[in-house]
Amino acid sequence: MRLPDLGMLDELSELAARGVHDPERMPFATPWTDRPSPELERSVVQYSLLQVASWTKQKWTYNPVVLHGGRVIGTQDMKGEEFAVSRSFSTGSWLGLEHQGQGFGREMRAAILHLGFEGLGAEEAHTSVFSDNAPSLGVSRRLGYEPNGTGLVSRRGRQAQHLGYRLSRERWLATHRVEVEMEGLESCLALFGLVGPPG
Repeated sequence: MRLPDLGMLDELSELAARGVHDPERMPFATPWTDRPSPELERSVVQYSLLQVASWTKQKWTYNPVVLHGGRVIGTQDMKGEEFAVSRSFSTGSWLGLEHQGQGFGREMRAAILHLGFEGLGAEEAHTSVFSDNAPSLGVSRRLGYEPNGTGLVSRRGRQAQHLGYRLSRERWLATHRVEVEMEGLESCLALFGLVGPPG
């Protein structure tokens, strides 16, 4: 995973245009995949650039692309607000349809959790998912998340149940099994609001 250059953003937008989910279902709280082409592709590029342009120590979104075999296969983000104090972050992700069902979803979430807990010294991670999104629910459960509340929201104009999940540092330490290598993080810690290596 890495922050994308413009070429990678082109790949990501083309991947999104080929499909992220069954059109009959909507796994996202914001239905961005309902946009027509080329608006959809444009929105993917604009969203990624906006996260870099609006980054502050107080509120940031790290939005890397996920690479496999040199190809962009999706994206896995993490968001923090007043992270230096809260030590809490949330995650979201998507994979191109052709790359789903191969274990990438779990690997990329495990990698971003490693960055948050090991690299940045987080105390907890959060995620949320619609109750009918079985693949995402499975990833969260396998990685040790615990239920953390439910809510009803509007999805495509209809009521849907949204489930919250929380993963504590203690649970992550007890359950994580994926080997992760991080490069160049120390020089970036100040961007996350941190003044030195997490202790």
